Amino acid sequence: MDKAQVLKVFKVLQNAYPRFMPDNTEDAQEKLDTWTRMMRDMDFKRVMKKVEEHTVSNKFPPSIAEISAYAPKENESLKKMEQWEREAAEVPQETKDRFLAELNKLMEAKVNDK
Repeated sequence: MDKAQVLKVFKVLQNAYPRFMPDNTEDAQEKLDTWTRMMRDMDFKRVMKKVEEHTVSNKFPPSIAEISAYAPKENESLKKMEQWEREAAEVPQETKDRFLAELNKLMEAKVNDK
């Protein structure tokens, strides 16, 4: 999240909790800077959802921990599998057929060795 997004969070919290922001401009700026730094890796939409949920069920403003929300991490294994599928789609069918025939020969040879 960037500073503008944290300000949007602050506006909602200030409207719901009138004492949320310090009266002193310097303290308010420090609070904004701290929250911005702590929330930089968070997902804005998910945080706002948690802010809204918090405000309807709590009479006190939230801490950063209570509204923190991150986007799910990408699944590297899934990305690799999708890449392999794309690459496999580019292999000619005759190459796949030859590979399968050779694999079947190897399997038959192993079965006959026992």
